[in-house]
Amino acid sequence: MSTKPAHTGPRDWDAEVYDRISDPQLRWAQEVLERLELRGDETVLDAGCGSGRVTALLLKRLPRGRVIAVDGSASMVAKARDSLGERADVRELDLAQLDLHEEVDLVFSNAVFHWIADHDNLFRPLHTALRPGGRLVAQCGGAGNVARLGEAIAAVAAQRRYAEHFEAMEGIWNFAPAEDTAERLARCGFADVRCWLERKAVRPTEPLDFLAVVTLGPFLQLLPSGSRDPFVADVAAAMGEPLVLAYVRLNIEAARP
Repeated sequence: MSTKPAHTGPRDWDAEVYDRISDPQLRWAQEVLERLELRGDETVLDAGCGSGRVTALLLKRLPRGRVIAVDGSASMVAKARDSLGERADVRELDLAQLDLHEEVDLVFSNAVFHWIADHDNLFRPLHTALRPGGRLVAQCGGAGNVARLGEAIAAVAAQRRYAEHFEAMEGIWNFAPAEDTAERLARCGFADVRCWLERKAVRPTEPLDFLAVVTLGPFLQLLPSGSRDPFVADVAAAMGEPLVLAYVRLNIEAARP
């Protein structure tokens, strides 16, 4: 099984479970939102809105503004639409093929970009979506993110009962270094670029559901249904108890000149 990142396209998620267990992602988003300086009348793109929990926080900061929330997962989009109603313009779109046909003041994203293999192909359309002077503020997994979990997954996936299902599978995550990301953003036309890494430890309250939905989805979709729960349990066992995940977050700030 290759460890290099490969674009697998948007996959569907269990939006109901994700909505219930995504408190760590919500906390990270709240920290990023605290750095935003907003007048309250901007148009904001929530790039990878998930179930809409973070989008709801954005809307509170924009009493006279507008949020366009996009996600590549049909179930996430359905959940976000149900949760947000008419307060947000929720669209099912692949960020790697983004074309809004309009400009926004801010692109915000949380816990999404590491699922996209080609960051050049990601940053170019985000640059296009911004009006001149508009900003990109995002956080995703960065270099070193959940490294021990990756090792545990590789070890379990190599076991005889699972290995045949992963023979052609390539890497699913793109955990980029801060320096490489800053250079890439500059090449894509961004200015005032700031990128840095930040360590976060997470101890999920529902470890098996968290592993299955947040981290192992692309693996589980390759397994027969009867092998999925055992695979999650084996990865959890390889990690030990209590399950603690060593996250490394890549913070991104940039502007379109």
